[in-house]
Amino acid sequence: MFAASLGALLTHSIDYAGIFPPCSLGLESALENQARYVRDPDAWMLNNFVLPVEKFDAAANSISLFDPKHPLRISALGGKSANKDEFLLALKIAADKIKSFSADHVDLVSISQLEMPLPQDVDLESLARIGSILKSSELQAFWETPVDSAENTIALLAEHNSSAEGRPFGYKLRTGGVTADAFPASPQIARALVASAKARVSIKFTAGLHHPIRQFRDEVKTKMHGFLNVLGAAVLAAEHGWDDEQTSKMLEDENASSFSFSDDSFTWREWKITTDQIKARRKLVTSFGSCSFNEPREDLCALKLLTD
Repeated sequence: MFAASLGALLTHSIDYAGIFPPCSLGLESALENQARYVRDPDAWMLNNFVLPVEKFDAAANSISLFDPKHPLRISALGGKSANKDEFLLALKIAADKIKSFSADHVDLVSISQLEMPLPQDVDLESLARIGSILKSSELQAFWETPVDSAENTIALLAEHNSSAEGRPFGYKLRTGGVTADAFPASPQIARALVASAKARVSIKFTAGLHHPIRQFRDEVKTKMHGFLNVLGAAVLAAEHGWDDEQTSKMLEDENASSFSFSDDSFTWREWKITTDQIKARRKLVTSFGSCSFNEPREDLCALKLLTD
C-alpha cells in the first residue's frame, strides 16, 4: 500500500540500469531481473530497461523471457561522440538498430526512448538535422551534457522545440556516479531543474539516485542525492515557480520527516502540490536511471512509505 501522491510521483519512475556501475551485472542476469520485475507487484514503479544499442544483438538471446503482456521496454543508449558530425553518424546507426530490433521482436520489445551524450559543438542547425533523422520514429530523445552546461543546453533544446515539427527533445542530467567527484552540487542540479521547468523541456536523471532521501554514503565518501528530493523538487519548482535557491534547499534536506504523502497531496515542509498536479508535472519530469530496482523500494519500505 502507498499514498496516491507517492504513486503519482513514482509511477514508471525507475529506469533499470543493472548492467551499469556500481551493480555492473552481466546482460543476461540483468535481463532476468527485468523479466521478474515486470511481473512484480511493484512493477508500477518500473519504467524502461537501459540498453546500449551495441548490446541489442546479445540481448536477443533473452527476449524469450518476455511476452506480449510483459514486454521488454527499452530506453536505448547511444554512444559518445567527439563532435556533431560523429554524433549524427552515431545517431543514424542507433536509429537503424532500433528500427531493426523492434521489427525483429514485434510484441515482445518496445523501444520508447533514446539517450545519448550531446557533444559541445551541437547548435540549432545540428538539432534540426537530428530531428530529421528521428522524424519518422516515436522515440522520446534525451540528450546529456555535463551539468555545468545544463542551463545553456536546456535553452538550446527549448529554442529547437519551439519550432520543430517532431517530438520535443528532452534533457538528461547526471546526478551521481561511483566516486565523490561524480556528484554535482545541489545548486547545479537546482539550476537545471528550474531551467527545465521554465522552458518546459522534459528532464530525466541518471546515476546516484539509489535512495529516497539525501544522505552520506560511505561507499562513495560523499552525500548522495535522494530521488524524493530530486523528483519532488522538480515538480514543486515547476508548480510554485521556485528559484534556484529555494530548489537547492529541498535538494539539501536530509530529514525524512520533511516529506509527507497523502492521497490528496505531497507536502515538503510548508510547500504542497496536489496529486493531480503531480501527474501533470510528471509529463516533463520523467524518470531516473538506477542500477538497482530493489534498493529504492527497500528504502521506501524502511521509511514506511511502502507497505505490504
